Amino acid sequence: YFNLPPVLAKDVVSALKRGVHITLVVGDKTANDFYIADESAFSTIGIVPYIYEMLLKRFVKRYQHFIDEGLLNIHLWQHDDNSFHLKGIISDERYHLLTGSNLNPRAWALDLENGLLLDDPSHELMTKVTPELMGIMEKTKKINHFTELEAVNDYPIKPKKLLNKIRFAQIDRILKRFL
Repeated sequence: YFNLPPVLAKDVVSALKRGVHITLVVGDKTANDFYIADESAFSTIGIVPYIYEMLLKRFVKRYQHFIDEGLLNIHLWQHDDNSFHLKGIISDERYHLLTGSNLNPRAWALDLENGLLLDDPSHELMTKVTPELMGIMEKTKKINHFTELEAVNDYPIKPKKLLNKIRFAQIDRILKRFL
């Protein structure tokens, strides 16, 4: 679910400005637990993956120059009908955060779960982590430009109508805080 907490988004942007290379792997909207493929069965909860994709597109558009410079890599994961529920951070191949907590404002404000932060100065974990990362990356598509992500007008009729109502009422800003 792409909706970085403001403090994490600020740190990511700050790191990019310092020239740090960052790779984000995000589940495609179709790999979201709430995605409803059958439009005839679409219900309100099915809007969640579309909102996350809209947030991702805004982020990519805003920081497109970092992608163009090769500092920011965004990858969308999708594999068959599987969902993407992975969360974690690897920094400098040394620090590994393993957590069940979603990296979004709601989770950080309401239900922050336990996590494990590993400090591996000798990089011994990378021999095990690298094959796992390669397996994940095999199922991703790199986003080189924000136009590669769908826009509201590309969505099926029911999600498009609901999103337009939400945006018209300007409650998308409120929803961002709770998703």
